[in-house]
Amino acid sequence: MPWDAVIRGATVVTAVGSTRADVAIADGRIAEVAPEIAGSAHDTVDAAGCHVLPGVVDPHVHFNDPGRADWEGFATGSTAFAAGGGTLFVDMPLNASPPTLDAAAFDAKLKAARGTSRTDFALWGGIVPGTIDRLPELAARGVAGFKAFMSGSGIDDFRAADDATLWQGMRVSGELGLPVLVHAENDALTATLAREALATGRTGVRDYLASRPIVAEVEAIRRAITLAADAGCPLHIVHVSSGAGVSAVVEARGRGVDVTCETCPHYLVLTEDDAERIGAAAKCAPPLRPASVQAELWRHVVGGDVAFVASDHSPAPASMKQSSNFFEVWGGIAGVQATLGLMLEEAHAIRGLALADVVRLTSRAATERFRLGDRGRIEPGCVADLVIVDLAHAAPLAATDLRDRHRLSPYAGRTHRGRVRRTIVRGRTVVIDGHAVGPAIGELVRPTPRPRSRSS
Repeated sequence: MPWDAVIRGATVVTAVGSTRADVAIADGRIAEVAPEIAGSAHDTVDAAGCHVLPGVVDPHVHFNDPGRADWEGFATGSTAFAAGGGTLFVDMPLNASPPTLDAAAFDAKLKAARGTSRTDFALWGGIVPGTIDRLPELAARGVAGFKAFMSGSGIDDFRAADDATLWQGMRVSGELGLPVLVHAENDALTATLAREALATGRTGVRDYLASRPIVAEVEAIRRAITLAADAGCPLHIVHVSSGAGVSAVVEARGRGVDVTCETCPHYLVLTEDDAERIGAAAKCAPPLRPASVQAELWRHVVGGDVAFVASDHSPAPASMKQSSNFFEVWGGIAGVQATLGLMLEEAHAIRGLALADVVRLTSRAATERFRLGDRGRIEPGCVADLVIVDLAHAAPLAATDLRDRHRLSPYAGRTHRGRVRRTIVRGRTVVIDGHAVGPAIGELVRPTPRPRSRSS
């Protein structure tokens, strides 16, 4: 019987290096990786001169569906993701309306995603005051874990978790065997600094940056680690912007705490000077940092201290990005299509990252941390989530190439390496040369069980 598909003539990137090989696919999984695989295929892909990588896994996106699909939506968000080589994303619980705080909200989001998402997906649940008793029902539905904000989220129906709520949620998460993710910034400090700036008419970009200092991030990270260590749950710190923040995680891991962290492309390729130059499209929280802080963060990335890189794609309509008061501008960077191209360019240019490191940072590590199945590796038996990339191609990203709803990217004009020729989800091609093909085939991915830290 013929293979479902065979990718021929490519350089295949594995966890240990790169090798010239063909890749055969059957029943949605990789069946064989070897030079010159024999046999015919229903779909033969000539990938001579290209590299085959595991598809990008992005565990941090805000597609805002249902309820705020005009901010993005699963259709446009997943198409942009696939155009950038993405095959599995995990959607955050807030910005959707209702937020994913109970089983009914989970069902509403799942309904919105099915038949709409071009790639596979998983879903985070949320921890906010008054909803701790709903975490078990979300776990039963199949959430990958729970997200909490230690500072204001900007969304009225997703309130920040005070320390008691966070600790209680962590205890329940530990019993359920699921991780807690935190946005770690000291709310009292950042809110006070913001009020003082506004009261004196300081409303510019630099004023906003100064209102969210690194110490606010580091203090909150250390507090979250203390609570999680006592509660007994896996902890993950999202979008760490500084080497000092990563160091706090490294120190805790050295003491045996089950904690990891991610960073984002915007902290690795943009600085506070870019925030001032670009403006609203580059506003985020934590904010962009000075070049010296970025350099320290890069040292941790190259050294293996940062688990993976996630986009934190958080778009909004253009009307929410327009104000002379930078504090009023919606904070969120649209970058779900850009992660792989940016990391490949940085690896090629100056950072000393091998292709295997890029695979770890953009695919394999997130899959392993959150138990999202046999992905992130090009090996027989693994899910055939793949991206074929022409690494010889490097060019500035054009806004016309973007597939997200609003195309307000701070990366427009920045060089991206590796033109995505084809994105394959479970053995089926979903994007060719930036254009979606075929139906939306995305399915829900549930995490595999992990040992529970406490008796239920």
